[in-house]
Amino acid sequence: MITVERQPKVPITDIEQSAFCRTDESLEAKPLIEEFKAKVEWQPLPKDYMGLKPDELSDRIAVARAKLGDQLMILGHHYQRDEIIKFADYRGDSYLLSQYAGKQKEAEYVVFCGVHFMAETADILTGPNQKVILPNMKAGCSMADMAPTEDALDAWADLSAVVLDGLIPVTYMNSTADIKALCGRNEGIVCTSSNATEAFQWAFRRGEKILFFPDQHLGRNTSLKLGIPVEEMVVWNPFKPLGGLTEDEIRNSKVILWQGHCSVHTRFTVKQINEAREKFPDVQVVVHPECVQEVVEAADMDGSTEFIIKVVEDAPAGSVFGIGTEINLVSRLAKENPDKTIFSLDPVVCPCATMYRIHPAYLAWVAEGLVAGKVANQITVNEDTAHYARLALEQMLSLKRG
Repeated sequence: MITVERQPKVPITDIEQSAFCRTDESLEAKPLIEEFKAKVEWQPLPKDYMGLKPDELSDRIAVARAKLGDQLMILGHHYQRDEIIKFADYRGDSYLLSQYAGKQKEAEYVVFCGVHFMAETADILTGPNQKVILPNMKAGCSMADMAPTEDALDAWADLSAVVLDGLIPVTYMNSTADIKALCGRNEGIVCTSSNATEAFQWAFRRGEKILFFPDQHLGRNTSLKLGIPVEEMVVWNPFKPLGGLTEDEIRNSKVILWQGHCSVHTRFTVKQINEAREKFPDVQVVVHPECVQEVVEAADMDGSTEFIIKVVEDAPAGSVFGIGTEINLVSRLAKENPDKTIFSLDPVVCPCATMYRIHPAYLAWVAEGLVAGKVANQITVNEDTAHYARLALEQMLSLKRG
């Protein structure tokens, strides 16, 4: 059994989350040299790109894209800036975009405007003739970073020594290829926030206990929807021997939750919901299931990014929504639904600090590089890892999408 106690280490991506927070509403891009003033890690770019204004970058991206034609496919996650989204051939959540990538076999270059784990998944699902590119290599994910491979493997070894049979690993899409492969090697599955309930049901048909990576809040909220009491859930702390748990606590649990979270969604509070209800008595509060349990319980609805979009778009004119998810998506929904009142529950504007690093200067740089025959920032997953990660992804594909 692994008994080493590690020193707690907060991912740099989590520490940096507040770097872009502001009290004004503006999310417009600035020249990259100005945005570099934010105290976060940036991938260096040639000086020629640093001072270009957004409209100049937009023109250059358009020219490069036109030259590349069908060779290039640009994918834009919902949390991206508007200056990026306008160039996206497809926009969606992480898995929907990866599905698009896998289906579009004619595109030689897939530029994924998202974060690292998304590009990894796209590489796993695309063909061998396609190259997946992440514009900024510093665009990681704090949640995925909270489940390092070594810690996850240690946890699986420890738990397997206590739970001899019936333990099923389930990982959220927001995890590294290595974690997805761990699930694939051990007859587990990947899930999204859209189909987490179905994935948990699938796992319980095959075993008695789930180890869920890496977001404890999505895991807890999903378990509660299935009627599992909080007393039958435990949190695995990777910095403590045996996750900080006793063997009896592990044996008596039904769900073991990895100690991870989303830096964006844990900002939302019950106090914010109450304030929204005081200001707008008819407000409908919709939050993402990565929010903490108390927030999900206080909301009117919770669901995935695609769910939130559908709820807003299908609502009648005059509807009022207070939304608990990433600000770029909320702002875009407000612009695209001017007949409704749509606002973020959090009065402080905090875009996802890793998604926000896909500045148009990076998109211009990789696109112009492709025109010149240079492939930068290609994301590749080794074949062994890709094989087992694909098994876990294919298990998810067999589920009904929520």
